[in-house]
Amino acid sequence: MSQNSKQEDLSKVIAEMEQKCVDKPGSVMAHHHLGLVYQKAGRFDEAVAALEKAIELDPFSVESLINLGALYFDMGNIEKAQAVNEQALNINQASAQAHANLGLIWQNRGEPVKALEYYTDAVRHDPNLVTVWLNMTSVHLMLRNDEKALEAAQKAAKLEPDFPMAQNNLAVAFYYNGDYKAARKHAEKAIKLGYEVDLRFVDALNQEIS
Repeated sequence: MSQNSKQEDLSKVIAEMEQKCVDKPGSVMAHHHLGLVYQKAGRFDEAVAALEKAIELDPFSVESLINLGALYFDMGNIEKAQAVNEQALNINQASAQAHANLGLIWQNRGEPVKALEYYTDAVRHDPNLVTVWLNMTSVHLMLRNDEKALEAAQKAAKLEPDFPMAQNNLAVAFYYNGDYKAARKHAEKAIKLGYEVDLRFVDALNQEIS
């Protein structure tokens, strides 16, 4: 499908969702989904307005709050992203995605210990969040918790063995745990899967093995 066709299809979906919001102005999901398609189209201000409308209609809509928080994060408004995700967490303490989003926010702020607290809660509520295990790998390596970094990387790779980044992170984790042969094995797999492994890491790895 060509890029123009995709844009035409997206424009059609937007028009349909806009009409649905007109027909059903009190529908939380209509405004929520409109926000998502606006976001997909890169119309971020309109996406924010649509998601805020959904939350206005239902202040307890955790899904809308989480999506709004993710949107703010992508727009670079970290403070609003944090506030909205905290609001979602106040409504539902078991929201794995809200914990995950707050972990990413604190990691972005350069607070790895705080980030790890939220990531740990996220996987406690949903152990299948691959991206969280990957982020935990990075944070543990930052804190030089090398064994825990390897455990997190292994869990991510077990969940999605063909995810290139998971294989790369596993290679890095093995490297810092001194298992260079395993590190090279997973680095090679990451490359085969299309990941651009850092050449400096490859050089360092080859020096350890040679």
